[in-house]
Amino acid sequence: MALPHTNEIDIHMAKAKPLVSVIVAIKNQKEYLEQLNSDLRRMQEDSESSFEIIYVDDGSTDSSWRMLKEIGEKSPNTHLIKLRTAFGESSALEAAMESALGDWIVFYTSRVRVNARDLSRLVDRLAHADVVVGARFPRRDSGLNQFVSKIFNRITNKIAKLDLRDINSGVFAVRRDVLERVPFYGALNSFLPLLASRQGYKVVEEPVEQLPGKFDQSLKAKDYVRRFLDLISVVFLSRYSKKPLHFLGFGGAIMAVVGAAIDLYLFIYRILGFGGIAGRPILLLGTVCLVIGLQMIAIGLLGEMIIFTHARQIREYNIEEIVE
Repeated sequence: MALPHTNEIDIHMAKAKPLVSVIVAIKNQKEYLEQLNSDLRRMQEDSESSFEIIYVDDGSTDSSWRMLKEIGEKSPNTHLIKLRTAFGESSALEAAMESALGDWIVFYTSRVRVNARDLSRLVDRLAHADVVVGARFPRRDSGLNQFVSKIFNRITNKIAKLDLRDINSGVFAVRRDVLERVPFYGALNSFLPLLASRQGYKVVEEPVEQLPGKFDQSLKAKDYVRRFLDLISVVFLSRYSKKPLHFLGFGGAIMAVVGAAIDLYLFIYRILGFGGIAGRPILLLGTVCLVIGLQMIAIGLLGEMIIFTHARQIREYNIEEIVE
């Protein structure tokens, strides 16, 4: 039997490989899966680009996985991944990336209930951008969620010097090379636009419709604390990953100077015989400021030593093109 020519094999593989991989994170969304899959199929049929769809079950406790298996049996170019427990959206994205074939990646989290047919607009914008964030409009989640999101976006935009309305929408399209060069873990997938922008990638926004339905409420204080800590992590990683002393040393130096000034004042006060200083709150304040300031500087120096040791393995730059 004659074997096909090498060029024919290459052409067949190029045709079989999809341009776009749509990664959908699912968690306890059984009531929306049929409609979601129908919308994705319609978007796939209407688009000129080739698609594959990857559903990732992030530890659902309802019958979502069973329904996904039924959907996968009757849907072509559909792949299913089940995580053993809930690891978070970043882990779902990372797990799907190991098997995704597309050069363009669309990430969609079902918790935000966005019209899946609008994802094609994000894909179209990727022709002239590196990251396209889906901005929910009009929004149909609770007023509390919208208020918290607005404050979060305002703070993040100011820090990152961006102008995006819905950074943490959970819906975005991105080129594969961006995900390969921009590290994300934990809950940092929400900050991908910020991290990509710091690397020099072009980040734009495209409105997508939010559908009515049930949404999680941000009622627990720990949710806000985690989001705030994630924001601090992103600021540190994007600006001070190679200079931790700049991040810790500035605040430490101020506290150390304030503490030293207070203690010096009390020392002179006592030596000149103006009175006793034992038991005075200002003595405790000065000592605490001095100790904490010196500790922050010391931690920053330890970080500098670690960075110096591994400096060749850390890249803060990103080359777009080389002409020889």
